[in-house]
Amino acid sequence: MRTCSLSVPFAVGFLALLYSANVTAAPQATAAATRPARPAPPARDPNTPGYVPAKELPDGAVPQPDMDGNFIVGPTHRRAPEMAVQEDVPHGTVFNLTMKSADSKIYPGIAREPGTSGAVDPADPSKLMVSSHPAPYTRKVAVYVPKQYVPGTAAPFIVGADGPDKSLFAALDNLIAHRRVPVMIAISIGNGGGDAQGSERGLEYDTMSGLYAEFVEKEILPLVESQCKVQLTRDPDGRATMGCSSGGSCALIMAWYHPELYHRVLAYSGTFVNQQWPSNPETPHGAWELHEHLIPGSPAKPLRIWMEVGDRDLLNPNVMRDNMHDWVMANENTAKALAASVLVQPELENECSRLMHSSHRTVRF
Repeated sequence: MRTCSLSVPFAVGFLALLYSANVTAAPQATAAATRPARPAPPARDPNTPGYVPAKELPDGAVPQPDMDGNFIVGPTHRRAPEMAVQEDVPHGTVFNLTMKSADSKIYPGIAREPGTSGAVDPADPSKLMVSSHPAPYTRKVAVYVPKQYVPGTAAPFIVGADGPDKSLFAALDNLIAHRRVPVMIAISIGNGGGDAQGSERGLEYDTMSGLYAEFVEKEILPLVESQCKVQLTRDPDGRATMGCSSGGSCALIMAWYHPELYHRVLAYSGTFVNQQWPSNPETPHGAWELHEHLIPGSPAKPLRIWMEVGDRDLLNPNVMRDNMHDWVMANENTAKALAASVLVQPELENECSRLMHSSHRTVRF
């Protein structure tokens, strides 16, 4: 799966994040020149029977912040003006930190063997065999501290994957200035490198456990507080996770395994698919297990979740052919599992972001 930056027009979707709502979405687009031409949108009809029922809006229209429900939006809606840098608002300070793998007790670093690709396990088509080795990394951590932050006060914050994300910081400048979100800090964390099975990024984002949330709690947040001279809230209602692709999967996994730490989740085109490596017998199908077993079989969790998927997300099949790698189906199935449960309660709907040349579904509860 490709690494997605969250530098997309999600600002209005961010509107009531720490009050009662969830946020918007980042597009997934791939298409190498050698691949066959994709069909005209929608590639997969968002009104397919079995999908979560949703209201289809006219092309160019997006849900207003006070609208509740699930929505299908078209490809041409306007970029949120809050995403643009505005000179007439206070600008926060961005601290650029680095963290070396040698300083981490949780993630000392791995990488897939160079020049190799995964092979399907002949004994189990749901497993991909890869070779990896220890490898050092240096990750970037960008921390946005708003101009309005009062030193010594505990601030709400959002943790974002695949950082740094400058657009997030610009949006917060504007939204905080207009009192549409609280005075909040953003911690945009770079991954440890590579992608998918056998990589450090894949290990961090696709593993079905609380380890990444624990890494952030024990190694990232103390660094942020000490280096940036801020105090971060311990209240899970004031803490959010956000990510795109495997980062979106990571955002939900963080809160799923540690709801005492995070109550807010924003998943952009989340790869809720079978991509965990190494395999875990407790969750053999990776993040596909979320809708398959975990959500239906779990007691209520106090989570507020905003999800998005575009109808073209990972249109091409995966080499594993295990029927657990379709991003659209993974998101739709996860949405159905959440809708059938009492994990989360209805929240205010927010604006969707633009998805080029494709229709675009927002799923929220």
